[in-house]
Amino acid sequence: MMDLAGRGARAGGAMGLAGARWAGGRTAEGARWAAPYAERGWRSAREKSEELVDRIPIDEMADQVREYFDHAREAINDVVSDEIKDLRKAVRRQRKRIGV
Repeated sequence: MMDLAGRGARAGGAMGLAGARWAGGRTAEGARWAAPYAERGWRSAREKSEELVDRIPIDEMADQVREYFDHAREAINDVVSDEIKDLRKAVRRQRKRIGV
């Protein structure tokens, strides 16, 4: 049973390699054709990127993130302080129960 599985895997691998070589050979032709267009698009994007970066509201985003973290910090502090109070109460109860 294992022999058959090994042969099938070997045959499948060989066929897959042949298919990959065939596809790779076709891709190279397309890549040579597309290279000048890709370079032109890259140059255009690079030129436009400065304008786009200037339009991003970085200060507003920083303020929003700061507010979000402040609210999260307050919520975490509230939960932690409540848990500490509950823990202290539980410790007091246990001490009373055991007589310490």
